[in-house]
Amino acid sequence: MSTPPSTPVVPAPSPGALPGPSLVGPPGGAEGRVSGAARDAHRRLSSPWASFGAVVVAVLWTVPTLGLFVSSFRPEADVKGSGWWTFFSSPDVTLDNYRAVLTGADTDLATFFVNSLVITLPSVLIPITLASVAAYAFAWMRFRGRDLLFVAVFAMQVVPIQVTMIPLLTLYVTPPFGLPSLAGPNAPGGGFWTIWLSHTIFALPLAIYLLHNFMREIPQEIVESARVDGAGHVRIFVQIMLPLMRPAIAAFGIFQFLWVWNDLLVALVFGGGNLDVSPLTVRLAELSGTRGADWHLLSAGAFVSLVVPLVVFLSLQRFFVRGLLAGSVKG
Repeated sequence: MSTPPSTPVVPAPSPGALPGPSLVGPPGGAEGRVSGAARDAHRRLSSPWASFGAVVVAVLWTVPTLGLFVSSFRPEADVKGSGWWTFFSSPDVTLDNYRAVLTGADTDLATFFVNSLVITLPSVLIPITLASVAAYAFAWMRFRGRDLLFVAVFAMQVVPIQVTMIPLLTLYVTPPFGLPSLAGPNAPGGGFWTIWLSHTIFALPLAIYLLHNFMREIPQEIVESARVDGAGHVRIFVQIMLPLMRPAIAAFGIFQFLWVWNDLLVALVFGGGNLDVSPLTVRLAELSGTRGADWHLLSAGAFVSLVVPLVVFLSLQRFFVRGLLAGSVKG
């Protein structure tokens, strides 16, 4: 008479032992495939060929800027007579270009530099303020037609700026409801209002979209806990949302600052050609002279206008990177 085979007894793991392989499913499941794909992608991106490609792109991107920088220190005869790369074979350095740009009687970049600051700062702060409030309303407040209105705001990003110029100019010159005209030197704000409003209108769709997407990544439990403690929408927005949104606000603020600081089209159209409200880009466009005789000054003027955006970008770089990566990884 045969005896039934005995069932093997698996000893229980000791409290300090490491867990063994899982018996629930095969080791080659979905999680294994995902982690394997992530390792393969990391291996491809960290390969020597990827690093070499990044170096090549960086060099190609930097060479024109290097040529502009070198030309800004070359004498007028050298700039007009030979290429910038000949500087390394026969270097000749002068500061005459910068003196002519900064202290010349015909250039007067200091006034236009101040105008650029007066135009850029409100054109960055106003859309960020309005977009933050609107993004919070779209993300955490429930009202009728919210989704349809958000889609309409998102669709405004595809409207070309050139299409809106004539309607906006008409509204500025002859506003409805008997309001005073916003165009001209005698307009409120010294004539800067038209430029501020135009930059704000053009920036709001993208700003609302970016800040809304970032705000939706904030865990809902944080908002619900604040509501349980009796906080209203204003307190939640000011004390919870704004501190958490600093990376996204900084990222958009850098984009908007660079766009407004380097803008020429909006300043020319909505500034009305008035030099009292013209930014630095308008003066740089005229720096070469009526017949292009002074085009050697453009390189020095370009680097004068580059100082402020460079300082802004370097000072907010850590927030800029965090704002770009926000929401890209979950878990």
